[in-house]
Amino acid sequence: MFGRLRAWGSGKGKLVDVLFVAPLLLLCLAAAGNIANGSHPPGAHGLNYLEYTAMSAALLVPLLWRRSHPVPVFAIIALVSFFQWLAPVQPLPANIAVLVALYSVVSGCALRWSLAAGAIVELGIVLLLLRYGTMSAFSLASASVFMVATWIAGIYASTRRRYLEGLEERAERAERERDQQARIAAAAERARIARELHDVVAHNVSVMIVQADGAGYAIDADPEQARRAVRTISSTGRQALAEMRRLVGVLRQDDGSEEEYAPQPGVADLDGLLLHIRQSGLPVEYTVTGTACDLSEGVQLVIYRLVQEALTNTLKHGGPGTHARVEMEYGPREVHLRVTDDGRGAAAPRGIDGHGLIGMRERVAMYDGSVHASPSPGGGFQVTARLPVARAA
Repeated sequence: MFGRLRAWGSGKGKLVDVLFVAPLLLLCLAAAGNIANGSHPPGAHGLNYLEYTAMSAALLVPLLWRRSHPVPVFAIIALVSFFQWLAPVQPLPANIAVLVALYSVVSGCALRWSLAAGAIVELGIVLLLLRYGTMSAFSLASASVFMVATWIAGIYASTRRRYLEGLEERAERAERERDQQARIAAAAERARIARELHDVVAHNVSVMIVQADGAGYAIDADPEQARRAVRTISSTGRQALAEMRRLVGVLRQDDGSEEEYAPQPGVADLDGLLLHIRQSGLPVEYTVTGTACDLSEGVQLVIYRLVQEALTNTLKHGGPGTHARVEMEYGPREVHLRVTDDGRGAAAPRGIDGHGLIGMRERVAMYDGSVHASPSPGGGFQVTARLPVARAA
């Protein structure tokens, strides 16, 4: 039952505080007729209705913030009670707020605050006994029972809350570790499936090559056999394409989104990329030297991504007034790419030095190339890459 009450009140903090103060308010209203202008302990002054209401409100209203600000609330109520003792004004039912504030401090604050609050309440008990009662070990022990019980209840609540928080933290950590282990296991299984599908695709491609060679030899001597080889190549190619799509699908399962098969950007798309970069505020010059050759789609994609990454980092970190230059040179056996800018260079951190460069190195390494990124000697930043020429079939 208490667990359901705590769950209900977890999102209704202020309402719970009001409901908690309500019984104390009813108790004060019920005792108003007997206390105001009535009997009171020797040496204490009585209160009229207005004074009684004001004093009770000063003691009870701060309790509405006892959970969010326990120490200030306890300090206010303790000060009001101390001024009440100095008046001297008789003890009121609203003075129970001292014990409530004590419980809030003990259950929600560090041990040093709990000890300080307990000592203050005990001092208040001593002062009351000195003025309105008889100071003795028995009377002090009897009056301190309520304070000690409240203090112990607060310590128990604090310990239980920390225990429950520890359980929740361990449960969350165990859940995260379980999810992480599941992701690791799924990634390992996808990697195994990918290796197996790679072997299937490689075998299909090998069959296609053998059949293509056979068709080339038999096309004049035996056209029918050449036609059968071509049909085998077509069928095997479709199977290889289907397996390749499955392979890519397995490797992309972590993305959580479905992607359509579409042509990847290449060298011919650099003009559009540079136009977009210029519209973003970065002037870019683009020069091509050497005799252009037919590059494979993979190499063209690497060149496009390299230029895109380098210019994006120039936009982010180059600073105002930066200019960039993209140079691509076709050699007899290699393609050289150079992206430079005259921005802040080494003065600003670059994404190309982190995961961006790692990704470019991986892409370039697939085609036995190399990439290097560093500040330019005369200022600015440069990214250079070398890719062996791979002519499209």
